[in-house]
Amino acid sequence: MDNFAEQLVKRQLTKSDRTRETVSLVIGIGLTLFFIVTTFLTIGNGGLFSFLGIILAVFSGILTYKNKKNSQIEYEYTFTNGELDIDKIIAQARRKEMISIQVSKFTEFGLYDLSVPEETDDMTVVYATDNIMSHEYYADFQHEEYGNTRLIFCPDERMIDNINKFIPKKLRVELKKESELNENCNDKADGES
Repeated sequence: MDNFAEQLVKRQLTKSDRTRETVSLVIGIGLTLFFIVTTFLTIGNGGLFSFLGIILAVFSGILTYKNKKNSQIEYEYTFTNGELDIDKIIAQARRKEMISIQVSKFTEFGLYDLSVPEETDDMTVVYATDNIMSHEYYADFQHEEYGNTRLIFCPDERMIDNINKFIPKKLRVELKKESELNENCNDKADGES
């Protein structure tokens, strides 16, 4: 029987993403309005300036719209018999393959929190997350193309269960201990409330 799981994760915009998007939108709309106003002011002076203004206004409007749509990013995790494939989907229209890895090659795997060692200078970090820190996981491994690699992602329970079947036994034991520790901490916190 095949072990298969699929998950779609929508990336949440950070404050800096929202600021950049707002600035881009304001500049884009401003340029479009500027070109429209300039076109109306130059209508009597000749057809070339009016035509150029219309072209620039349309171009600016399209560019602003595309920039806004491109900020909509989703990640698709596909797990099949020990292989994890992650694709980036931009504006629900374009798909880009990010990484593909056999999870049996993981050297580290667990919750991505303050206890995780920092990334090193020689490490390639692949972010495929929704930007909500509380449920992110990390996986360290050697990749043929990227070398020393860390993947930061947010798998759901079904995906974790499938990954858990194929990771090295040492990591499975560590993940189980970490899970039990988190449950104990949550039980104590509930008891104190």
